[in-house]
Amino acid sequence: MNRVAVPQRLDPDAADPPSGPVLTLGGPTMGVHWSVQACPPPGVRVEAMRGAVQAAVNRVVLEMSDWEPDSALSRFNRAPAGSRHGLPSGLLAVLTRALHWAEESDGAFDPTLGALTDLWGFGPSGEQPTPRSGDWISQAPGGWRSLTIRDDSLLQPGGLELDLSGIAKGYGVDVACEALLALGVRHFLVEIGGELRGAGVQPDGQPWWVAIETPPGVTVDEPVLVALHGLALATSGDYRRFRMDSGRRQSHTLDPRTGAPLADPPASVSVLADTCMDADALCTVLSVMGPDKGLAWAAERDIAALYQLRGAAGLDERMTPAFAAMLTD
Repeated sequence: MNRVAVPQRLDPDAADPPSGPVLTLGGPTMGVHWSVQACPPPGVRVEAMRGAVQAAVNRVVLEMSDWEPDSALSRFNRAPAGSRHGLPSGLLAVLTRALHWAEESDGAFDPTLGALTDLWGFGPSGEQPTPRSGDWISQAPGGWRSLTIRDDSLLQPGGLELDLSGIAKGYGVDVACEALLALGVRHFLVEIGGELRGAGVQPDGQPWWVAIETPPGVTVDEPVLVALHGLALATSGDYRRFRMDSGRRQSHTLDPRTGAPLADPPASVSVLADTCMDADALCTVLSVMGPDKGLAWAAERDIAALYQLRGAAGLDERMTPAFAAMLTD
Protein backbone atom coordinates (compact mmCIF):
# COMPACT_ATOMS: atom_id res chain seq x y z
CA MET A 1 0.00 0.00 0.00
CA ASN A 2 1.23 3.50 -0.80
CA ARG A 3 0.96 6.80 0.97
CA VAL A 4 0.18 9.68 -1.38
CA ALA A 5 1.60 13.20 -1.26
CA VAL A 6 -0.33 15.81 -3.23
CA PRO A 7 0.61 19.51 -3.40
CA GLN A 8 -2.08 21.77 -2.03
CA ARG A 9 -1.56 24.27 -4.85
CA LEU A 10 -2.40 22.52 -8.11
CA ASP A 11 -0.75 23.21 -11.45
CA PRO A 12 -3.21 25.30 -13.54
CA ASP A 13 -2.55 23.07 -16.56
CA ALA A 14 -3.78 20.04 -14.58
CA ALA A 15 -7.37 21.10 -15.33
CA ASP A 16 -6.89 20.57 -19.08
CA PRO A 17 -5.54 17.06 -19.79
CA PRO A 18 -3.69 16.51 -23.08
CA SER A 19 -5.29 14.47 -25.85
CA GLY A 20 -2.19 12.87 -27.36
CA PRO A 21 -0.04 9.95 -26.21
CA VAL A 22 2.84 10.10 -23.75
CA LEU A 23 6.17 10.23 -25.59
CA THR A 24 9.45 9.19 -23.98
CA LEU A 25 12.86 10.59 -24.91
CA GLY A 26 16.27 10.99 -23.33
CA GLY A 27 19.97 11.62 -23.71
CA PRO A 28 23.28 11.96 -21.84
CA THR A 29 24.24 14.72 -19.42
CA MET A 30 26.41 15.31 -16.34
CA GLY A 31 27.69 11.75 -16.26
CA VAL A 32 24.13 10.38 -16.09
CA HIS A 33 21.10 10.59 -18.37
CA TRP A 34 18.14 12.88 -18.73
CA SER A 35 14.71 11.52 -19.52
CA VAL A 36 11.44 13.15 -20.43
CA GLN A 37 7.89 11.86 -20.59
CA ALA A 38 5.77 14.41 -22.39
CA CYS A 39 2.47 14.98 -24.15
CA PRO A 40 3.28 17.58 -26.82
CA PRO A 41 0.60 19.61 -28.56
CA PRO A 42 -0.01 19.05 -32.27
CA GLY A 43 2.87 20.20 -34.43
CA VAL A 44 5.64 19.73 -31.85
CA ARG A 45 7.87 16.89 -33.01
CA VAL A 46 9.85 14.51 -30.83
CA GLU A 47 13.13 15.59 -32.42
CA ALA A 48 12.38 19.22 -31.64
CA MET A 49 11.84 18.37 -27.98
CA ARG A 50 14.93 16.17 -27.84
CA GLY A 51 17.10 18.83 -29.44
CA ALA A 52 15.81 21.62 -27.19
CA VAL A 53 16.33 19.65 -23.99
CA GLN A 54 19.76 18.38 -25.03
CA ALA A 55 20.89 21.89 -25.93
CA ALA A 56 19.65 23.21 -22.58
CA VAL A 57 21.48 20.62 -20.48
CA ASN A 58 24.59 20.92 -22.65
CA ARG A 59 24.77 24.61 -21.71
CA VAL A 60 24.71 23.65 -18.03
CA VAL A 61 27.70 21.36 -18.56
CA LEU A 62 29.61 24.00 -20.55
CA GLU A 63 29.04 26.58 -17.84
CA MET A 64 29.35 24.72 -14.55
CA SER A 65 30.88 21.26 -14.85
CA ASP A 66 34.08 20.77 -12.85
CA TRP A 67 34.77 17.66 -14.96
CA GLU A 68 35.03 19.64 -18.21
CA PRO A 69 38.35 21.53 -18.33
CA ASP A 70 36.99 24.22 -20.65
CA SER A 71 33.80 24.98 -18.68
CA ALA A 72 33.38 28.47 -17.26
CA LEU A 73 33.59 27.01 -13.77
CA SER A 74 36.82 25.10 -14.46
CA ARG A 75 38.44 28.19 -15.96
CA PHE A 76 37.53 30.16 -12.85
CA ASN A 77 38.96 27.44 -10.61
CA ARG A 78 42.32 27.64 -12.44
CA ALA A 79 42.42 31.43 -12.63
CA PRO A 80 45.05 33.54 -10.84
CA ALA A 81 44.30 35.51 -7.69
CA GLY A 82 42.75 38.90 -8.29
CA SER A 83 41.26 38.03 -11.69
CA ARG A 84 37.63 38.84 -12.40
CA HIS A 85 35.41 36.67 -14.59
CA GLY A 86 32.20 37.47 -16.40
CA LEU A 87 29.51 34.94 -15.59
CA PRO A 88 27.25 33.38 -18.23
CA SER A 89 23.58 33.69 -17.34
CA GLY A 90 23.10 30.14 -16.09
CA LEU A 91 26.17 30.13 -13.88
CA LEU A 92 25.18 33.53 -12.50
CA ALA A 93 21.69 32.26 -11.64
CA VAL A 94 23.00 29.12 -9.94
CA LEU A 95 25.74 30.90 -7.98
CA THR A 96 23.29 33.57 -6.85
CA ARG A 97 20.90 30.91 -5.56
CA ALA A 98 23.75 28.90 -4.04
CA LEU A 99 24.88 31.95 -2.08
CA HIS A 100 21.30 32.53 -0.95
CA TRP A 101 21.13 29.07 0.59
CA ALA A 102 24.65 29.40 1.98
CA GLU A 103 23.66 32.54 3.86
CA GLU A 104 20.24 31.21 4.85
CA SER A 105 21.79 28.02 6.27
CA ASP A 106 24.84 29.69 7.83
CA GLY A 107 27.14 27.78 5.52
CA ALA A 108 25.55 24.31 5.59
CA PHE A 109 25.47 24.74 1.82
CA ASP A 110 28.82 25.91 0.46
CA PRO A 111 29.56 26.07 -3.29
CA THR A 112 33.31 26.60 -2.72
CA LEU A 113 34.30 23.09 -1.62
CA GLY A 114 35.86 22.03 -4.91
CA ALA A 115 39.36 21.53 -3.51
CA LEU A 116 37.99 19.53 -0.58
CA THR A 117 35.89 17.41 -2.93
CA ASP A 118 39.06 16.54 -4.83
CA LEU A 119 40.99 15.96 -1.59
CA TRP A 120 38.49 13.27 -0.56
CA GLY A 121 38.43 11.63 -3.98
CA PHE A 122 34.96 12.72 -5.10
CA GLY A 123 36.08 15.25 -7.71
CA PRO A 124 37.46 15.12 -11.25
CA SER A 125 40.89 14.01 -10.01
CA GLY A 126 39.33 10.64 -9.14
CA GLU A 127 40.04 8.32 -6.23
CA GLN A 128 42.58 9.64 -3.73
CA PRO A 129 44.27 8.20 -0.64
CA THR A 130 42.49 9.01 2.61
CA PRO A 131 43.66 12.51 3.56
CA ARG A 132 45.90 12.72 6.57
CA SER A 133 44.10 13.65 9.74
CA GLY A 134 44.19 17.22 10.90
CA ASP A 135 42.82 20.50 9.64
CA TRP A 136 41.33 19.45 6.31
CA ILE A 137 39.97 22.92 5.66
CA SER A 138 43.48 24.41 5.76
CA GLN A 139 44.64 21.74 3.30
CA ALA A 140 42.01 22.84 0.76
CA PRO A 141 40.86 26.39 1.49
CA GLY A 142 37.38 27.50 0.50
CA GLY A 143 34.56 29.45 2.08
CA TRP A 144 31.42 30.87 0.50
CA ARG A 145 32.02 34.26 2.09
CA SER A 146 35.07 34.59 -0.19
CA LEU A 147 32.81 34.80 -3.25
CA THR A 148 32.10 38.30 -4.52
CA ILE A 149 29.67 38.80 -7.40
CA ARG A 150 29.62 42.32 -8.80
CA ASP A 151 28.23 43.50 -12.12
CA ASP A 152 27.59 39.88 -13.16
CA SER A 153 31.25 38.98 -12.63
CA LEU A 154 33.08 36.93 -10.03
CA LEU A 155 36.38 37.68 -8.30
CA GLN A 156 38.88 34.84 -7.88
CA PRO A 157 40.50 35.56 -4.49
CA GLY A 158 43.16 32.93 -5.11
CA GLY A 159 42.99 29.13 -4.94
CA LEU A 160 39.20 29.07 -4.58
CA GLU A 161 37.53 26.14 -6.37
CA LEU A 162 33.82 26.02 -7.00
CA ASP A 163 31.83 22.79 -6.83
CA LEU A 164 28.17 23.07 -7.84
CA SER A 165 27.36 19.36 -7.79
CA GLY A 166 24.83 20.00 -5.02
CA ILE A 167 22.70 22.32 -7.15
CA ALA A 168 23.63 22.12 -10.85
CA LYS A 169 21.77 18.88 -11.57
CA GLY A 170 18.56 20.35 -10.17
CA TYR A 171 19.12 23.45 -12.28
CA GLY A 172 19.57 21.18 -15.29
CA VAL A 173 16.10 19.76 -14.65
CA ASP A 174 14.69 23.28 -14.48
CA VAL A 175 16.23 24.44 -17.76
CA ALA A 176 15.03 21.25 -19.46
CA CYS A 177 11.53 22.14 -18.27
CA GLU A 178 11.94 25.69 -19.56
CA ALA A 179 13.01 24.34 -22.96
CA LEU A 180 9.83 22.27 -23.18
CA LEU A 181 7.63 25.15 -22.08
CA ALA A 182 9.23 27.37 -24.74
CA LEU A 183 8.04 24.85 -27.35
CA GLY A 184 4.50 25.00 -26.00
CA VAL A 185 4.71 21.64 -24.16
CA ARG A 186 2.72 21.94 -20.94
CA HIS A 187 2.42 18.33 -19.75
CA PHE A 188 5.68 16.54 -18.91
CA LEU A 189 7.90 14.85 -16.35
CA VAL A 190 11.65 15.55 -16.49
CA GLU A 191 14.30 13.50 -14.65
CA ILE A 192 18.08 13.81 -14.37
CA GLY A 193 19.91 11.36 -12.14
CA GLY A 194 16.97 10.93 -9.77
CA GLU A 195 15.97 14.62 -9.58
CA LEU A 196 12.51 15.27 -11.02
CA ARG A 197 10.06 17.98 -11.93
CA GLY A 198 6.60 17.64 -13.40
CA ALA A 199 4.01 19.88 -15.00
CA GLY A 200 0.43 19.32 -16.06
CA VAL A 201 -1.01 15.80 -16.10
CA GLN A 202 -1.15 12.61 -18.13
CA PRO A 203 -3.82 12.01 -20.80
CA ASP A 204 -6.07 10.22 -18.29
CA GLY A 205 -5.98 13.27 -16.00
CA GLN A 206 -3.69 11.57 -13.49
CA PRO A 207 -0.68 13.55 -12.25
CA TRP A 208 2.86 12.37 -12.85
CA TRP A 209 3.26 9.93 -9.97
CA VAL A 210 6.77 9.20 -8.68
CA ALA A 211 7.84 7.14 -5.67
CA ILE A 212 10.27 8.60 -3.17
CA GLU A 213 13.41 6.52 -3.36
CA THR A 214 14.37 4.34 -0.41
CA PRO A 215 17.93 3.15 0.36
CA PRO A 216 18.94 -0.15 -1.25
CA GLY A 217 18.18 -3.23 0.83
CA VAL A 218 15.48 -1.47 2.86
CA THR A 219 11.82 -2.43 2.62
CA VAL A 220 9.18 0.19 3.38
CA ASP A 221 5.65 -0.95 4.18
CA GLU A 222 4.05 2.17 2.70
CA PRO A 223 6.20 3.94 0.09
CA VAL A 224 5.35 7.59 -0.54
CA LEU A 225 4.02 8.47 -4.00
CA VAL A 226 4.23 12.13 -4.93
CA ALA A 227 2.03 13.90 -7.46
CA LEU A 228 4.43 16.05 -9.44
CA HIS A 229 2.29 18.63 -11.15
CA GLY A 230 3.94 22.01 -10.78
CA LEU A 231 6.42 20.53 -8.29
CA ALA A 232 10.01 19.27 -8.13
CA LEU A 233 11.46 16.42 -6.06
CA ALA A 234 15.10 15.84 -5.15
CA THR A 235 16.58 13.06 -3.03
CA SER A 236 20.11 12.82 -1.65
CA GLY A 237 21.32 9.61 -0.04
CA ASP A 238 24.54 8.28 1.45
CA TYR A 239 24.22 5.24 -0.86
CA ARG A 240 24.54 7.18 -4.11
CA ARG A 241 28.17 8.25 -4.02
CA PHE A 242 30.50 7.11 -1.29
CA ARG A 243 33.93 5.67 -0.58
CA MET A 244 34.93 2.95 1.82
CA ASP A 245 37.66 3.63 4.36
CA SER A 246 38.66 0.87 6.80
CA GLY A 247 35.28 -0.77 6.27
CA ARG A 248 33.36 2.45 6.94
CA ARG A 249 31.18 4.17 4.35
CA GLN A 250 32.10 7.81 3.75
CA SER A 251 29.39 9.94 2.18
CA HIS A 252 30.20 12.21 -0.77
CA THR A 253 28.46 15.03 1.10
CA LEU A 254 31.09 17.07 2.92
CA ASP A 255 30.52 19.00 6.12
CA PRO A 256 31.72 22.57 5.47
CA ARG A 257 32.37 22.98 9.20
CA THR A 258 34.94 20.17 9.35
CA GLY A 259 36.04 19.74 5.75
CA ALA A 260 35.35 15.99 5.99
CA PRO A 261 32.52 13.67 4.88
CA LEU A 262 29.48 13.79 7.15
CA ALA A 263 30.18 11.76 10.26
CA ASP A 264 26.63 10.41 10.62
CA PRO A 265 24.69 11.15 7.43
CA PRO A 266 21.00 10.36 7.08
CA ALA A 267 20.21 7.45 4.80
CA SER A 268 18.41 9.93 2.60
CA VAL A 269 16.75 13.33 2.51
CA SER A 270 13.96 14.19 0.07
CA VAL A 271 12.70 17.72 -0.56
CA LEU A 272 9.72 19.02 -2.53
CA ALA A 273 9.96 22.55 -3.92
CA ASP A 274 8.76 24.72 -6.79
CA THR A 275 12.13 24.42 -8.55
CA CYS A 276 14.45 21.45 -8.72
CA MET A 277 17.43 23.75 -8.16
CA ASP A 278 16.10 24.65 -4.71
CA ALA A 279 15.08 21.07 -3.91
CA ASP A 280 18.57 19.86 -4.86
CA ALA A 281 20.38 22.45 -2.74
CA LEU A 282 18.05 21.92 0.22
CA CYS A 283 18.82 18.20 0.28
CA THR A 284 22.46 19.11 0.94
CA VAL A 285 21.54 21.71 3.56
CA LEU A 286 19.37 19.25 5.49
CA SER A 287 21.88 16.41 5.19
CA VAL A 288 24.60 18.60 6.70
CA MET A 289 22.35 19.94 9.46
CA GLY A 290 21.09 16.50 10.46
CA PRO A 291 17.49 15.62 11.38
CA ASP A 292 17.05 17.55 14.63
CA LYS A 293 18.36 20.93 13.50
CA GLY A 294 17.33 20.36 9.89
CA LEU A 295 13.68 19.63 10.65
CA ALA A 296 13.38 22.71 12.85
CA TRP A 297 15.13 24.90 10.26
CA ALA A 298 12.97 23.57 7.42
CA ALA A 299 9.75 23.90 9.43
CA GLU A 300 10.48 27.59 10.06
CA ARG A 301 10.66 28.08 6.28
CA ASP A 302 7.66 25.90 5.37
CA ILE A 303 9.89 23.47 3.45
CA ALA A 304 8.43 20.04 2.63
CA ALA A 305 11.15 17.55 3.59
CA LEU A 306 11.41 13.88 4.53
CA TYR A 307 14.34 12.25 6.35
CA GLN A 308 14.94 8.51 6.16
CA LEU A 309 17.21 7.40 8.99
CA ARG A 310 18.78 4.02 9.68
CA GLY A 311 17.85 2.63 13.07
CA ALA A 312 18.08 -0.61 15.00
CA ALA A 313 14.53 -1.52 13.97
CA GLY A 314 14.96 -0.52 10.32
CA LEU A 315 14.23 2.73 8.57
CA ASP A 316 12.89 5.63 10.62
CA GLU A 317 11.03 8.44 8.85
CA ARG A 318 10.85 12.01 10.09
CA MET A 319 9.15 14.79 8.18
CA THR A 320 8.34 18.49 8.34
CA PRO A 321 4.76 19.75 8.84
CA ALA A 322 4.71 20.99 5.23
CA PHE A 323 5.48 17.49 3.97
CA ALA A 324 3.01 15.85 6.35
CA ALA A 325 0.28 18.24 5.17
CA MET A 326 0.62 16.84 1.63
CA LEU A 327 -0.04 13.26 2.71
CA THR A 328 -3.54 11.95 2.05
CA ASP A 329 -5.26 8.74 3.09
